[in-house]
This record gives sequence, C-alpha cells and structure tokens, in this order.
Amino acid sequence: MRKHIILSIAVSLLWGGCSFTGKKSENMDKRLIEYVDPFIGTAGHGHTFPGAAVPFGMVQVSPDTGLEGWDWCSGYHYSDSSIIGFSHTHLSGTGRSDLMDVLIMPFTGEVKLQSGTKENPDAGYRSRFSHDKEWASPGYYKVNLSDYDITAELTATPRCGFHKYTFSKSDSAHIILDLSHHYSTDSIKELTLDIKDNHMITGIRKTKGWGDPGELYWSNQQIYFVACFSKPFDAVTLFSDDVLVTDSNAKGKNIKAVIDYKTTRDEQVLIKVGVSSVSIENALLNLTTEIPDWDFNKVLANVQNEWEDELSKIIIDAPEKEKTIFYTALYHSLLAPYLFNDVNQEYIGFDGKKHLAAGYENYTVMSLWDTFRAANPLLTVVTPDKVNSIICSMLAQYEQYGLLPVWPLWSSETNCMIGYHAVPVIVDAYFKGIRGFDVEKAYEAMKTSAMQDDFGVKQLKEYGYIPYDKYNKSVSTALEYCFDDWCIARMAKDLGKEKDFEYFMKRSESYKNYFDKEYSLMNGYSSTGQFRRPFDPFYSSYGECDWVEGNSWQYSFFVPHDVPGLVRLFGSEEKFEAALDTLFTIHSGLSGDDVPIDISGLIGQYAHGNEPSHHVAYLYNYVNKPYKTQEWLNKIMTELYTDQPDGLCGNEDCGQMSAWYVFSAMGFYPVNPADGNYVFGKPMVNSAKLQIGDTPFEIVAHDLNEQNIYVRKVKLNGEDYNKRYITHKDLSEGGKLEFYMDSTPAEQN
Repeated sequence: MRKHIILSIAVSLLWGGCSFTGKKSENMDKRLIEYVDPFIGTAGHGHTFPGAAVPFGMVQVSPDTGLEGWDWCSGYHYSDSSIIGFSHTHLSGTGRSDLMDVLIMPFTGEVKLQSGTKENPDAGYRSRFSHDKEWASPGYYKVNLSDYDITAELTATPRCGFHKYTFSKSDSAHIILDLSHHYSTDSIKELTLDIKDNHMITGIRKTKGWGDPGELYWSNQQIYFVACFSKPFDAVTLFSDDVLVTDSNAKGKNIKAVIDYKTTRDEQVLIKVGVSSVSIENALLNLTTEIPDWDFNKVLANVQNEWEDELSKIIIDAPEKEKTIFYTALYHSLLAPYLFNDVNQEYIGFDGKKHLAAGYENYTVMSLWDTFRAANPLLTVVTPDKVNSIICSMLAQYEQYGLLPVWPLWSSETNCMIGYHAVPVIVDAYFKGIRGFDVEKAYEAMKTSAMQDDFGVKQLKEYGYIPYDKYNKSVSTALEYCFDDWCIARMAKDLGKEKDFEYFMKRSESYKNYFDKEYSLMNGYSSTGQFRRPFDPFYSSYGECDWVEGNSWQYSFFVPHDVPGLVRLFGSEEKFEAALDTLFTIHSGLSGDDVPIDISGLIGQYAHGNEPSHHVAYLYNYVNKPYKTQEWLNKIMTELYTDQPDGLCGNEDCGQMSAWYVFSAMGFYPVNPADGNYVFGKPMVNSAKLQIGDTPFEIVAHDLNEQNIYVRKVKLNGEDYNKRYITHKDLSEGGKLEFYMDSTPAEQN
C-alpha cells in the first residue's frame, strides 16, 4: 500500500490520533482534503514540498532531505531516504532554491553539530526514514525518524510552525536548532540566537540568497523568530563555528543551539515557532496570537477546516484517481503567493523600512512569469478577495522599489525571468470588476515598468523591436513584452488615454518583426534588419541565445493577444494548423551547449513542463479544428499528470502547472489571460460546481469516459452554444455549462 495516499479507511489508525475533523463537503463521502496527496510533485522535476502550510501562508514547515542539485529546490526529494530536519519556509515548485529558514531536528545519543550527508547519515544528526512511515495531508506532516525512534508531526498557522516530537525513553534526547542550514557562510549576513529562559529561544537570520538584486536596491532577506518549548530545558548550549559559547546569546555566521532532555517512552515535546520579517517582538506577537496554547490537534483541525473551505469552492464528480489529481492540483494552486505582513499588519518593504499594510494583506513570492498565465486567473475565480490584496502588494512594491514586481521574494526583487507580468494580473482583475486598489496608480505603475530603460526596454523603444545583437534573449523577451503592452493598451483605452492606447497597441504588434517567413517560425532579428543565420529552431541555451527556457518551436506560438494576426503570418489557417501538427509530432531533440533543464514534458517540441507552451494545444480552436485541441489535451492530462510522486512533468512553479490542470480538467483555459475569455478544451471531470463569490456555476460533461474524448456540442443554460469560449462574466452570473461527449469528432469539426 502506498502510504502517501490518504485513504478513507482506517483514517484514525493511520494518523495516530490526528484524525480528520470537521465538516464534509456537500454530497461527498470523504472530506476533500483526503483527496489531496502532497507527495505528488516531490519526485521528478516537480520541486514541491510535502510539509504543512495554510492557504497562502507565510510559514511552510516541512522536512528537508537535500540541499544540492536542481531537483532539491524545495529542500525535499522523494528519492531520498534520510531527513536533515524541519525548516519553516519553503518555495513551492520553483526552479531556484531559497528560504528553508530555522531548521529544527530532534535526535538522541551523541551530540552531533553537523547534519551529515545522504551518503553517510551517521556522520551527523540527520536520520533515515521510510516512506512507509511517512504521511502528509493539507496542513499536516508526519514521519518516523527511524535512527532515533522519534515520531515527528508538523502543522502550521499563517505565521507559525507547530512541531510535536514523540520520543522513546532516553537519557540523552536532544533538539538542535541550526541557523546556518542551507546557506554557505558567504551567503549569510548575520545569525543570532538568544536563550531567554528554560522554555524560549529567539533569533535572527539575515541572508543573501536568490533575492539579492545587487547594489542597485536594498537587499536583506531577514527572518526574526521565537521558539517556545512545552518542556523546560534540562540544559541548552549555544555553538558558534562548532565551538561552545558560554554566554546565553551568540552572533556569527554558523550558529546552533542544542537542547538536552531526559525523556520517558512516548513522551511528547512540542515546539511553537513564530516568525516575522520585522522584529522579535512581532514574531512573539504572531505566535501568541495564532497559537496561544499547546493544543496541537486544535491547530491541526483549524488548518484542515481552512483547507476544506478553500477546496470546496470547486466540487467535482469524477473517478477517485481523478479526484486525487484534481484536488492536489487545486491545493498546489492555493499555496502561493505567501502572506508577508504580521498580525499587526507590519512588514519590511523593498526599501528596508517598516511599512503598514493598511486595509489589505501584503503578499510575496510571486512567480509572475509562470503564474500570470493560469494561476493568477484561477484566483479571480476561486478567491477573488485575495486578488485585491495581491495587487495592493504590487503597488506597494512600486512605491518602495520604483517598478512593479517581476519575481519578489520576501523583501527583495529577484528580477528572475522576463516580462513585466504584474501588468496582465492587474488588467485581468480590472476588467473582471476586481478594483479594490488605486486604479490610476496601478496604470502609472504599469506604464513606468513598460517605459524603463532596463531589461531590453530601452532597445524596444529605440528600434521598435529588440535586436538580437543588442540584447540577449531578445525574441522571448520581446514576445512577452508584446502581450504585456497589449494589456496596457486595453486598460489605457478604457481609461480614456487614447495616445497611450495607440502607442502600446503598436508596440504589441512588434511580434511580427520576428516571424521568419523562410522557416515560418520566430527568429532573432538584428539591428540592421537581418534574421539570424544560420538558424536552428531546436537551439536553446542558458547563455547566449534568443530564447528563455525554450526554443523557436516553443515560442513561435506565443502571441496570445492576437492569434488571428499570428495565423495570418503563417499564411492561412491550413498552414497554421500544419505548423501546430508539426510542433506536436516532430522529434523531441534539443540542441545547444547548455540546454535548459526546464524544457521538459515534451510531446514533439511541445514542452508542457515549462510555461511558454501552456496555451498552445488550445490554438486549434482558432482554425476550426477543436477536435485536435481535444485530442492533445486528453494526452497531456492523462499522461503528464498522475497520482504518483513524479506526477508533474516539470516545475510546479508556485501553482501554474497545477492551475493549468484545474482549468483544463473543467473544460476550458484562459489562452489570453487578460481578456476574460476561457477557451474550450476537453473536460476530465463528470461535473464541477464552482462558487464564484455568492454565485454558483455548474459544469457537466455528459457521457464522459476514456473513449468519449470529443465534444459533440455545448449548451449554456439549456440553449445550444456555438462559441468556442465562455466569458468570465458568464461564470460570475451563474448558470450551467454542458459538454456532450462522443467517441468521434463532431461533423462540423
């Protein structure tokens, strides 16, 4: 039996006293959280973590098994067999590694200050474990540390982690608090630990990691924490560079604390850890507010109920395996962005100063190059109340930093990836009637980001396109700017800014410069008006290249704001269809000296494991061949999403990979994620009931099965419906969308 699947039978036995509590969703035999398997995505290249978090929480308390290698970006990989410890902050499915702050690990026997290695766990405090004795559910994680016969359990509140360790009988039981975990000394700015009394330790961790933009802006990734222990320390010792510190506080770049206990059999030691970006005082306030007592099960029940409420915004009818895939995808879609302000609304801004999030919640960890495509649009459907706060957070960054977010991490801007993709998030919300933010300031911020002189925008303004001999990664960068500029133009038009509308609309059409008619693909274009020669459409590289995490095949179809215009470049609908056919059926080989490992989940040259391809299967709709969209979507959803630990074919990327599935499994997807339309595909669920605010919307797929993968006809509110998309307005007004499935394509297709 795979123990990482949560089964409805014998739940109380499996969870050892932490059984599921609270209400079940309507017409469901099990609670929805029982369908979520947090281990999906922890193998392969998914980069997810299995630990405990609340929806959009600041804290993600989770096990760390490894620190080196691309597939350990979250700190955990399913292939490992030993655990270093449990840290409090993690990134969900990213392609870069950071956070993993404040590691705690229980152990017994000889005091060891090093963590050991995967090859030699005995060299440190690390412990072996078995997946047969490891369990996870939304807001909960449990594992047996077999080297020490200690059972570790974790749960969380928005700003706190809660640990429960059940020890065996031992005269030498220990808990280590390791602040240098994950970072080399040259990435650590300052670590401090302070023993306050025999129950409490406080500390500060200031590091320079991924979120360091260099010298242009303030950068200091800092976390303050308070750790409270349910059992008084028998003794506690501080170490600096593995040398005993005789004082009750220590400061340096390699600081650890070892707490000593004598324990009886099955004795439990609980630890509450509150964190803050602002101060020790705020960390303590967060802790006393969110976990005022020592009731682990109460905190667990609260977070389970919170997850149940979030997941119940979409109630599906589907086979059990499909429910696991779907609700795990929805779960992953609701982990990020992360809350960043304390309970008193204070947070540290991008200028290094303390700020107050007045009237909103401040959020960070926005992987916008990924999430603008589907994850952010999904939030407008299932949790629109969060969207205003996300945009207010973007505008706060604009005030403090001068530009809208690209990829903000805590109070630093990583400037990772391309585009100014806060723009489509704002514009999408605006046209969906989500406007609880300063609209004029938002427009000013969008225009400022689009008129800067960095990141290729200077060349775009000068030439009207970005020449490959003037700026690296020119074509990918320019194509994504085209979409962002179309978004600005759309909002400018609505706000009566006619000159801006004309200017940005013209810029949005600059994608045409890169279409190389000799190859009928996008290609680099020089400042002298020449296409790159020789031209290899399979070429991609992290270094000198026209593309970002892709190649010409994958980017040649990224014009989501003007698909008809793109079709005209190919010459006809038939030629466009043929190009799509070739994309999906050509060989999957890639060329280049340093090919990005992000290009994964390949079907031909279609790369579902990375975001530029995510809308492409839907493009057949635009040339009157929806049955081909349905065929490829069926293949993607049945082969590239599974209920296994390697069930994601690429990085989860803060919800994007999963949000694609949530939309697509319901039967539609936002090809243009800022025009308010959802293009039809092929559903994977028999029915879905959405709750959009107070308005219900129902989706039904009649006669859906493994053979009936084609949509024969569609009805909306009982009437035949001939459009190949549905609008957000349709959803928000409520009603019923019906797909009638068949084993052969409809005649008109």
